[in-house]
Amino acid sequence: MTEFQEKLRQQHEDSMHRELEALLATANKEEAEISRKDFDGFKKLFHRFLQVKGPSVDWAKINRPPEDSIQPYDRIKAKGLPDNITASLNKLVVVKLNGGLGTSMGCKGPKSLISVRNENTFLDLTVQQIEHLNKTFNTDVPLVLMNSFNTDEDTKKILQKYSHHRVNIHTFNQSRYPRINKESLLPIAKGMGLNGANTEAWYPPGHGDIYASFHNSGLLDKLLAEGREYIFVSNIDNLGATVDLFILHHLMSQPADKRCEFIMEVTDKTRADVKGGTLIQYEDHLRLLEIAQVPKAHVDEFKSVTKFKIFNTNNLWISLPAIKRLQEKNAMEMEIIVNPKTLDGGLNVIQLETAVGAAIKSFKNAMGVNVPRSRFLPVKTSSDLLLVMSNLYSMDAGSLTMSKKREFPTTPHVKLGSSFTKVQEFLKRFENIPDMLELDHLTVSGDVTFGKNVSLKGTVIIIANHGDRIDIPAGAMLENKIVSGNLRILDH
Repeated sequence: MTEFQEKLRQQHEDSMHRELEALLATANKEEAEISRKDFDGFKKLFHRFLQVKGPSVDWAKINRPPEDSIQPYDRIKAKGLPDNITASLNKLVVVKLNGGLGTSMGCKGPKSLISVRNENTFLDLTVQQIEHLNKTFNTDVPLVLMNSFNTDEDTKKILQKYSHHRVNIHTFNQSRYPRINKESLLPIAKGMGLNGANTEAWYPPGHGDIYASFHNSGLLDKLLAEGREYIFVSNIDNLGATVDLFILHHLMSQPADKRCEFIMEVTDKTRADVKGGTLIQYEDHLRLLEIAQVPKAHVDEFKSVTKFKIFNTNNLWISLPAIKRLQEKNAMEMEIIVNPKTLDGGLNVIQLETAVGAAIKSFKNAMGVNVPRSRFLPVKTSSDLLLVMSNLYSMDAGSLTMSKKREFPTTPHVKLGSSFTKVQEFLKRFENIPDMLELDHLTVSGDVTFGKNVSLKGTVIIIANHGDRIDIPAGAMLENKIVSGNLRILDH
């Protein structure tokens, strides 16, 4: 760095520290204590952000991971299960990332409270799964929710309804970081409040924050004291992320000196997953490579299914003692994701974030497990919602499995147009969910509604042009059809 750049960097850092102190002065004592811990983490991130310019990887140093560093799931399953899997379950904690809102699906409040199947929400299904596990194996696996300031209050209100279920639920909050003005690199917040002018001034800094906030909350130590050894972390909207006993047994059966501290579940890429992060070998470590870190010239190569065949499902198994060790040594290395946003008033800001899987390179004996696609069933859009609500899946104790009646195990490709984006709108357009057991591909665009007991097979494309409307009649069976034009069915 030139002397000029170094001075500038120092100036930015000093100004940031002054602003953060001024913000803390607006908080009450209890709030200031929590926020000071948050700001300590933010200062470290900001310091690194000022140091690093340009892509954080040297493309020439990227290698495919060695064969044994990503194990096929079948090899792990082939080991079978011991008689006393309960002993292993007693050392496990399930952590769900619950910081996100349902805004992208047109819903207010936490995304985990959206109904996905027979009136059950993501949270209901999670609680049912773990309760079933605890009853079946007579164990006590706790559920931990990592909330954000956006979801904490609403989630806690709902948790009361599970008080009679056989599952202990804990929560902790991820940090609250200040959004910074893209030009001045200073916080846009005027005080520590969340309302009024400050509504858009704060953000939860990505799920990589789990390590610091889990540690700061005191919950990590509490669980270690109970004899817990591993956490299974996943996104609460991934309905395929259930506790897998074979992976758990694999972790527990390693010799003490070769204990695997981190398993990332990966699965084979399809055309729909080209943006997902992938595992690479980089300077003798397994490392997660995200699309945001790829130099522009190599983005197409990154997306190719031939060079990078797998992607991260964000189902992770991580050693609790290892998290404690790395946090206390301040040795958790995660690349910074710089996320630019434009606020409603047109102000350009940046959010500094990290991803939970990026810490894989800091853990000992880390490995990937190439799992079946069924362990990755995220609900990000109404198209995903249509799939999980349909007869493609059957539900048992909160877990969704592909129906035995479907002849091939792949999921159909579904693309619903903008009229279906919001869950409320989506539900109005279906009298009930069509039979999709034999569907390969569905595209729907424009003002389209579906009557009762419609059946869709093969490839079905339905396009209502602007100003037109198509009502698919009750009982219709569409197989390899394109429907266009205008079709109204009105009550007489």
